[in-house]
Amino acid sequence: MSESGHWIHNLDPKLIHIYGNIGVSYYGLAYVLAFVFCIVMHRLYLRKNRSPFILEQEELVLYACVLGVLLGARVGYVILYALPEFFARPWFIVEVWNGGMSFHGGFIGVVIACWYIRRKTGVSMLQSSDMITTMAPMGLLLGRIANFINGELWGHVTDVWWAVVFPRSGAGPVELLPPRHPSQLYEAFLEGAVLLLYMHLRFWRSNATRTPGKLTGEFMIFYAIFRIFCEYFREPDASLIFGMSRGTFYSVFIFAVGIFFWVRAHRRGEIPYPVHEPAAVPTPKKTPPKKNKKSKK
Repeated sequence: MSESGHWIHNLDPKLIHIYGNIGVSYYGLAYVLAFVFCIVMHRLYLRKNRSPFILEQEELVLYACVLGVLLGARVGYVILYALPEFFARPWFIVEVWNGGMSFHGGFIGVVIACWYIRRKTGVSMLQSSDMITTMAPMGLLLGRIANFINGELWGHVTDVWWAVVFPRSGAGPVELLPPRHPSQLYEAFLEGAVLLLYMHLRFWRSNATRTPGKLTGEFMIFYAIFRIFCEYFREPDASLIFGMSRGTFYSVFIFAVGIFFWVRAHRRGEIPYPVHEPAAVPTPKKTPPKKNKKSKK
């Protein structure tokens, strides 16, 4: 405990240590579990005929989304948050073990993935994104919990009883560091748990999937609102833009695009998902036995 009586963060970011700083991290495990969740949910969607894809297309969709999320989140972080660091050390872009993934970059990566999926499967980008948005909050939930375990992306100084002292938040004796908002957990709750519940209620208990783009728009709108709210408690991790944290500034555009998608989907009306009939198994044809022809003498 600190002198103020608050808990001092002392969690190990590695679940398993292999050698030195190499091991299985909670942050990496969060990504793995999120992708496993996506596979499980998509199999459920297939059984309930709520997916625009067929089983044979699942592998392509998964690989496209995984690459889109990972590459987009890393490149996005470098461009949106750490460009000076990249210019000083270009190899910084591959140092993923030091953290640094951006939701806004991952969002752009998923857009590119949806474009690629449309080229390969013919499924519209909006139908793909509507399905993806029902799964994405789980990744946000697990990722923010991993941020908390890592002791990074802490909040503003506060004296609320649930505040936490993060040793990496300042120099000097840990016991004397001021406690801060555990803003990572605020984001995990709102951007993750609440948004996940809302998206699945809309997916299963409404006809939103019949209007491609509506679920995508709602996801973007509520994510932006929750992110901007949480940014009020979070310590900015980069210089401000027009007096706003970068998370708030980028989320304004996410909100605007979400409004556009929702209005466009509402005006266009319903476009039902295709109903995938089970593939017919061809029955082998029985060939009559050949008759032995007797040679005429």
